[in-house]
Amino acid sequence: MDSPVRVVLDLEISVSEQRLADLLAFLRRAVPFYEQPGGIRVTLLRDDQRPGRYIERVEYADESAFALDQRRVAEDQHMKALLAEWRGLLQEPPIVRLYRTASWA
Repeated sequence: MDSPVRVVLDLEISVSEQRLADLLAFLRRAVPFYEQPGGIRVTLLRDDQRPGRYIERVEYADESAFALDQRRVAEDQHMKALLAEWRGLLQEPPIVRLYRTASWA
C-alpha cells in the first residue's frame, strides 16, 4: 500500500536580532491556529551559519491537509491578518520552497 504524499513548505526568512523576540512571541500565538485543522506541524529552524536566517517549516500529513491550508490562506480573514503581521516582522520577503515526498520503491 502506498503511503500518502507528504508536503513540506519551507519559508526561508530573515529577521533582525532586534525583532527576533517579536517573531518568537508571534509564533507562540500563531502556530496553534496554523496547526488547528490537524495534519499540520510548524517548526522553526535556525541557520547556524547565517545569523538572522531561519527556515519556518510547515509539514502537511498529505495533499488534502495542504489543500485545506491553501484555502485558509486565500479565504480566511484571521489567517490573512496573521500572515500580514508575520511579513511585517521580516527583513525581506521570504523565499518559498515546496517539496513533496518522492517514492523510490
